[in-house]
Amino acid sequence: MLSVVVRSAVTKYRGLWLPTQAAVRAMSSSGGLTAPYTTLAVSRPTESIMHVELHRPDKRNAMNQAFWSEMVECFNSIAEDPDCRAVVVSGAGKLFTAGIDLMDMAGNILQPGGEDTARMSWNIRKTITKYQETFSVIEKCPKPVIVAVHGACIGGGIDMITACDIRLCTQDAWFQVKEIDIGLAADVGTLQRLPKVIGSSSLVNELALTARKMYADEAKSCGLVSRVFADKEAMMAAALEMAGEMAARSPVAVQGTKINLVYARDHSVADGLKYVATWNMSMLQTEDVIKSAQASMEKKSPKTIEFSKL
Repeated sequence: MLSVVVRSAVTKYRGLWLPTQAAVRAMSSSGGLTAPYTTLAVSRPTESIMHVELHRPDKRNAMNQAFWSEMVECFNSIAEDPDCRAVVVSGAGKLFTAGIDLMDMAGNILQPGGEDTARMSWNIRKTITKYQETFSVIEKCPKPVIVAVHGACIGGGIDMITACDIRLCTQDAWFQVKEIDIGLAADVGTLQRLPKVIGSSSLVNELALTARKMYADEAKSCGLVSRVFADKEAMMAAALEMAGEMAARSPVAVQGTKINLVYARDHSVADGLKYVATWNMSMLQTEDVIKSAQASMEKKSPKTIEFSKL
């Protein structure tokens, strides 16, 4: 396991902490679970950045029953945290995640309560809907979310990363839509989001219908990830540096941009234009625009501006 200490070498721009290369180089693991969570380690490597780490390394970060509710609780909290402006998600141990914990989840899925078929089906649907929210909450969070994948990303891991805004991986990473191998259709996001992430229906169909592995180079070439790194340490450094760049900008602009990008993905161009016009008729009335314009005219970096919390 890589070093857990984020060293104090950070540069402060008028109250906003931004990571330097020396600080981000050490960041890869928070070192342990964070109460009240039993599957996540949550830390704040800088004042404005949250690090959420899947933390069941002895179980290959498999997603057990607790995980599905803890992710919702965690990201709902992050969404409401005015100090947080960007999020990095990663996995502890040798790989990102092995996907669903079949041993832990089997009873919940295969033995639903109910006195007849209709009631059992109703309860299964409730369970699936609950699990869908586990990853939808990432997408709904207005803070940009960067996910950093090393090693294997299997099954539910694909559902998770396709709900994130930016995906990075290491050279040894590989991805697999595994559900068809365990007798079911993926039902918590992959079949809905992956086609929009990759853009090739043929490739999505191949991956989903054969469960073949996709390795890092192919993942980058098809657009599943935007950057590939030699190792986890380099990837985590880049992820935190990227999060710092976002955190340095106006939170009104950054969060508004994410919300409008998600909306535009699921609507027509005309609808997206109407939505952003309505959005900006109020959001343009912010001091952030004036501050940013003034800094630009003075040839100053946005990082020198002190933006109010949102």
